[in-house]
Amino acid sequence: MVTISINSATCIRCRKCVSICPSALFTQNADKSIRANAEGCISCGHCVAVCPTESITHSEFPQGSIHRIDRNALPSPDQVELLIKARRSNRAFSDKEIAKTDLARIITAAHRAPTATNAQGVKILLVTKPEVLKEISQLTIDTFNAAADKLENPLLKPLLKCVMAQNYRYIPVFRKLREEWRQGNDGILRRAKAALFFYTDSVSRFGCQDSNLAYQNASLMAESLGVAQFYTGFVCSAAAMDKKRKLYHLLGIEGTIHAGMALGMPAFIFDKYIDRKELDLKVIE
Repeated sequence: MVTISINSATCIRCRKCVSICPSALFTQNADKSIRANAEGCISCGHCVAVCPTESITHSEFPQGSIHRIDRNALPSPDQVELLIKARRSNRAFSDKEIAKTDLARIITAAHRAPTATNAQGVKILLVTKPEVLKEISQLTIDTFNAAADKLENPLLKPLLKCVMAQNYRYIPVFRKLREEWRQGNDGILRRAKAALFFYTDSVSRFGCQDSNLAYQNASLMAESLGVAQFYTGFVCSAAAMDKKRKLYHLLGIEGTIHAGMALGMPAFIFDKYIDRKELDLKVIE
């Protein structure tokens, strides 16, 4: 059970906790003192983090879990903007191993991502075993080509082309991936040294959004560390298509995979960034 108490002797009645609490659990009494009702608390920690006099005691955040921020040590807006511009999906990996400390920092960055209602329900699986990485690619290619076989079935094709016309443009891609695989070229994970998968319980209402926020944090941290990475859209799509959940069984995952990334040390780095297409921005003032 969550408990929140306020030290009235040190509280300066700044009302920051009242303003910031997303669940509106803090109120100000007629005598200006602040009171808190812990019922409905989502344990986001905003109140503890914002209190200037450390007057709030929260059962979910004991001493040692609260850390002061030196904002002078934060990167400048220009540095953050350059990092965002520099981040690319680099699929050209070298044979060099990724440092375990770098993988740990990437995972920690993902874990720090915000989640809806502070549910913190995103789970992360790290795969570095070469045999499993290879099987992930194999399962993905097999799933795609089984789907392509169904689309090209002479008995089903007239109907499927009417209701799934856009899917037919992927058949050449699936066939090429299979042919390249047979020649020893992995077009799925691209010889990655590691893969991260972000998943949640199947009942998680915002699992997809939360997982992709975690991915974005991990992606930017990887860029800052010089670790190449790309989004494993093929793997996630195949996992969703396969009713037998072969990938889930392989990885020992219960729930739903929403995002993933393949990682490796880059064979080369990009020394330029390129402008995006013109922004399609609408403004309501």
